[in-house]
Amino acid sequence: GFIGSHLIEKLLRDGASVICIDTFSTSSERNIDHLLRFSDFEFIRYDINQPIDLLAHAELERFKVRWSGVQEVYHLAVPTSVKEFNTLAISTLQTNALGTINALELAKRYGAKFLLASSAVVYGPRPKHPTPFDENMNGLVDQLSPRACYDEGKRFSETCGVTYANAYGLDVRIARIFRTYGPRMKLFDAQMIPDFIINALENKDLIIFGDENFSSSLMFVDDVVDGLMKFMAAPAGIGPVNFGSDQDLRISEVAKKIITLTNSTAKIKFSERLLFMSELGLPNISKARDTLGWLPLTRLEEGLQKTIEYAKAHRFMVGGL
Repeated sequence: GFIGSHLIEKLLRDGASVICIDTFSTSSERNIDHLLRFSDFEFIRYDINQPIDLLAHAELERFKVRWSGVQEVYHLAVPTSVKEFNTLAISTLQTNALGTINALELAKRYGAKFLLASSAVVYGPRPKHPTPFDENMNGLVDQLSPRACYDEGKRFSETCGVTYANAYGLDVRIARIFRTYGPRMKLFDAQMIPDFIINALENKDLIIFGDENFSSSLMFVDDVVDGLMKFMAAPAGIGPVNFGSDQDLRISEVAKKIITLTNSTAKIKFSERLLFMSELGLPNISKARDTLGWLPLTRLEEGLQKTIEYAKAHRFMVGGL
């Protein structure tokens, strides 16, 4: 996946041995092709909704899992697609429930630290008067909405993590990730930022799925990876932590910036909102700052330029990444 591939790359460069489990249901093996040269990396194509037995995979013998075990589990799995949200609903539901439980069982088996990549959606819709979401706030989510398999599913995955922590003494960390962008996002999936860039490069209209007031925070992927690794390395017992930018950006202004950075003649158009492309609230990130020494450091222009360079190199790959 998008964030996961960047996390793996950073872990490998820091000297970790990494086992990656994925099905590529909404991502691409191209995201990890460049990582296959690392001798301490192994990929297993496997459905996390099935119980995980690492000892059943002969290719993992060199990691000596039987004797050395697993020290850390990062659980980022969930099918995520704006255009295919409805067709992936059951898979999304299963991964937030069964997939999370299977990942927790793996961590329990080896006494590993467990980090759950949760989401800003657990807080519910963006309030009319944007007050930053604090980790102590109780979210309000419509459990019967068409989005509930993801939104309520993420809340349930947090419940799974806390329950395992209480029942088995498992070290569980919950990272609530706000809207993130950067290289390796799936292209041509209506996620706006990558599609803005592709259309700008081709001088086509940039489509905003909302009106001129549509706004959001945006965090570059390198910053969230830095946050997740600092969170995993921190002492236990911190509780859930927000990772995101606390700057509120109008998406139309971001689109204009992309047009400028690409020297494009493209125009901005507005369209009907999509079910899975909604405004999100802003995070209060004081906890991450004070307990982890973390802040998002990548300026928007810098992050967009890196994403533009990636899109230039990959835009002709059918189906995107």
